[in-house]
Amino acid sequence: MGEAWVRLELDVRTFDAGRWAPYADRCRASGIRLTTFADLGDVPAHRRRLYELNKECAADIPGRGPFYSYDAYVRERVDVPSFDPRGVVLALVGDTWVGMAATSDRRARGCVFNEMTGVRRGHRGAGVAVAMKVYGMGFAGLCGVHLVRTVHHAANAPVIALNRMLGYTDAAWDESAL
Repeated sequence: MGEAWVRLELDVRTFDAGRWAPYADRCRASGIRLTTFADLGDVPAHRRRLYELNKECAADIPGRGPFYSYDAYVRERVDVPSFDPRGVVLALVGDTWVGMAATSDRRARGCVFNEMTGVRRGHRGAGVAVAMKVYGMGFAGLCGVHLVRTVHHAANAPVIALNRMLGYTDAAWDESAL
């Protein structure tokens, strides 16, 4: 990873989830329910819905390039040891999936890794991403670690700002730390 990438991390031991509760409250008040992929069930139909949501949201990532085919997505993102359905937070309006915050289990490296946070365009700007990320912070505890790491293309300023608002700080780790 070259200069075009920003590495961030958060120590959940110093994270005050209560400070961000109004975001989840606002989601509930507007009819958005937060849950996990584990709670919905890791079944083929849900894998397909997760793929479609991830593909749509990833289209807005600077420098992303073409998205995986469904089979490649399952092979490289789901059927891997770091995938844990408890680490995938979903935002739903009724039965419609409108957002996701996927965090992978990298406990062997002393962290969890926020892979993707995305919200469908019609639901952006309402705090859904913040609510999902905060909801998902508990995954680090489930994995027995205190660090959450993430990386973003430097041109993805809104997501970098969101993470910094939550308390993520710049970090100097390399890919072997994942």
